[in-house]
Amino acid sequence: MREAIHHLEASKIREVANAGMGRDDVLAFWFGESDEVTPEVIRQAAIESLQRGETFYAHNLGLPELREAIARYTSRLHPAVDASRIAVTSGGVSALMLAVQALVDAGDDVVAVTPVWPNLTAQPAIMGAQVRTVPLVPVNGQWTLDLPALRAAVTPKTKLLIVNAPNNPTGWTMTRDEQQAVLDHCRETGTWILADEVYERLYFEPTPNGCAPSFLDISTPDDRLVVTHSFSKSFLMTGWRLGWLVLPPAMVDGIGKLIEFNTSCASVFTQRAAIAALEHTADITPRVVAHLKQCRDTLVPLLAAVPGVQVAPAKGGMYAFFRLEGFGDSLELAKRLVAEAGLGLAPGNAFAPEAQGWLRWCFASKDPQRLVQGVERLRGWLAKQAR
Repeated sequence: MREAIHHLEASKIREVANAGMGRDDVLAFWFGESDEVTPEVIRQAAIESLQRGETFYAHNLGLPELREAIARYTSRLHPAVDASRIAVTSGGVSALMLAVQALVDAGDDVVAVTPVWPNLTAQPAIMGAQVRTVPLVPVNGQWTLDLPALRAAVTPKTKLLIVNAPNNPTGWTMTRDEQQAVLDHCRETGTWILADEVYERLYFEPTPNGCAPSFLDISTPDDRLVVTHSFSKSFLMTGWRLGWLVLPPAMVDGIGKLIEFNTSCASVFTQRAAIAALEHTADITPRVVAHLKQCRDTLVPLLAAVPGVQVAPAKGGMYAFFRLEGFGDSLELAKRLVAEAGLGLAPGNAFAPEAQGWLRWCFASKDPQRLVQGVERLRGWLAKQAR
């Protein structure tokens, strides 16, 4: 086995979840998904596709009608994007991996902004790249970008910069000025940007387009920029495994080849479901965002009132990322909370060493009362530790 694979670190989130799965008494908030089922109109489109017998291979880059629908959807939110720049993938994680496979050679210098979902740093490591990180800086529970440090880290030797904003786990979101500064710098150094913007619609600040700032708003089609998206979060479709890439025109054919050698294509019935999701986005996504904001505004004040907790409301995403004073190893803490409090959270050090002592709480709960119950369990457990 290749050394890069041998040295891959197992998911700490999975390690915690595996300790609690199958227990009915555990309130699980460890994974980044809602417990609400995919809307019926989306499920029905998939059912009808299957009933028509659409069980065969599709185009590597996706159904033409889905690529057109994604282009229209994207163009309503950002400057116009042509369907020829869209590649449909078998999940957002596949989109990210395809981009890394296309851009990164063994030994390349890759920089990532962290804390971040561990897949984003593992994927270039799998390709044999040298991955360096630029940590966000927590200020009163709110994580911020050290822009001078990022500029210093990205040099002409840097092949790829990976940025996830709105960010999993911290909720950090880039400002337009930060994006422009990063794009300008990467143009000077010749560095590619891989922008993971899957949470762009899950944004709680008022904006004209209802989205977080996007690199698509300030870039040109020929910039060294790849943007990844997913149907998972904004359309409650995590298990469907469907995403997409917005690519420079010159990359499209190569990505099509890579899709052939990775997954061949996305299944037709899931793509039909995605078309229905986009057709009904005005009914689905605003409701999802409004509910998530309610969940955030339920959980964060309750957490902030717990002695020893440091937390700030996230501007985007679906997570409360908080520090619990007096505890060191986040993984050990998360395991104890599962075993002793019936509370399932993700350990902060799963996302970066600098997040040791932090915990991620996914607040995407169909019933916000579960969040209240979870805080009560945390309070009760902490009270026992203080005795």
